[in-house]
Amino acid sequence: MRIITGKYKGRHFEIPRSFKARPTTDFAKENIFNVLTQYIDFEEATALDLFSGTGSISLELMSRGCLQVVSVEMDRDHHRFICECIKKLGDKSCIPLRADVFKILKACHQQYDFIFADPPYALKEIPQIPDLVFEKGLLKEDGMFVLEHGKDHDFSQHPHFIEHRSYGSVNFSLFRAEATADA
Repeated sequence: MRIITGKYKGRHFEIPRSFKARPTTDFAKENIFNVLTQYIDFEEATALDLFSGTGSISLELMSRGCLQVVSVEMDRDHHRFICECIKKLGDKSCIPLRADVFKILKACHQQYDFIFADPPYALKEIPQIPDLVFEKGLLKEDGMFVLEHGKDHDFSQHPHFIEHRSYGSVNFSLFRAEATADA
């Protein structure tokens, strides 16, 4: 796993072979971040990384200068790996939480500039995730939410949807907090 750009550009972390998580590919990660830079300045932003898995997105957000990154992962081994990566970087901007994403979404009162969710593609609750984010008001005005998912999901009719990007088998749906103001 590699950090694409920013202050930790080029840093590599070896993912244990026993991991069940599939990290977002470097190709897909680099491309989606290229798209996202048109919408958001990560410097000084606050971010929430849901279903963090290997921590690849959290580390990328830290490298790009986010003030705070909250990384939520339920699996004990994956959480430990994320903590080890953060420790190796010596960066205090990331708060790794070992918790259930759905409990966090229901209890969270903080707003973020950016939220990224990469749930297991087989998770049956994927269609509800955008609604949970927006119903709880977790995004600041003009905040961005990105949901990584398989090809079987179409969010184009969601009121906050702004665009879809596909890189191989990796799909991203992008949402923005301000979308309903234009409706």
